[in-house]
Amino acid sequence: MTEPVAQNSDTAPEPVGAYPHAQQVGNLLFLSGVGPRKKGSREIPGVTLDEQGNITAYDIEQQCHSVFANVRDILEASGAQWSDLVDVTVFLTNMDDDFAAYNKLWAVYFADNPPCRTTIEINKLPTPIAIELKCIAVLKGEAS
Repeated sequence: MTEPVAQNSDTAPEPVGAYPHAQQVGNLLFLSGVGPRKKGSREIPGVTLDEQGNITAYDIEQQCHSVFANVRDILEASGAQWSDLVDVTVFLTNMDDDFAAYNKLWAVYFADNPPCRTTIEINKLPTPIAIELKCIAVLKGEAS
């Protein structure tokens, strides 16, 4: 069996815990949970926080664009492409309000050959975000 190889991106936001952006095993690439934060800051596109750090308003579309960009950065840093995604688990904190907008953008980003997808509502994520993606990609070519 091929040993796992940790992968990190220089352009994606730093992980919020002690884990790599991705782990390659054979020709499979497993991405850790990816949110919409910006690299090198606590900024979350589309999120307004009060002085205590509580969410007062957010724009799910801005968060979707940002999380998709972060996933793309991690894939590319690991030698994969957007089209290599085969399975995505999506965590939303507000299915009722956010699913329609997220689903509409998903159809744009994955217009051709979309990966399998599971969408789950959860009550909270580790940072004040409304969406997080957990992805699996298949790397083309020889496995490391």
